[in-house]
Amino acid sequence: MSDYNWCHGPHCHKRQTTTRVRGVKGNKVLRTIKIALNEYRNNSMWKYFCDQTCLHNFISEHIQEFVQLHPRTEALETPIEDPVKTTHTNSYGYNWTTTEIKEVDNA
Repeated sequence: MSDYNWCHGPHCHKRQTTTRVRGVKGNKVLRTIKIALNEYRNNSMWKYFCDQTCLHNFISEHIQEFVQLHPRTEALETPIEDPVKTTHTNSYGYNWTTTEIKEVDNA
């Protein structure tokens, strides 16, 4: 296995940044970014994308395929305890309410 991946962004090779310019004088090209694999990237999506722009371009172009591969046919639910509302007042007389929501531990 190699120590790098090429960015999967569909337009990475068209983005006009100096880091993408390659070639000799008179024969220049914009090239997809080479991503070095390291401990940070190996277990994340960043081993496939050089930055958020390329990630979002990829998602925008392929979202329908993602949904077809992993459709959601029913809602997901998380059991919780009854929410507890608490009213607070600061020294200036302003009131606000916080709501604490706790998940039920089914273990």
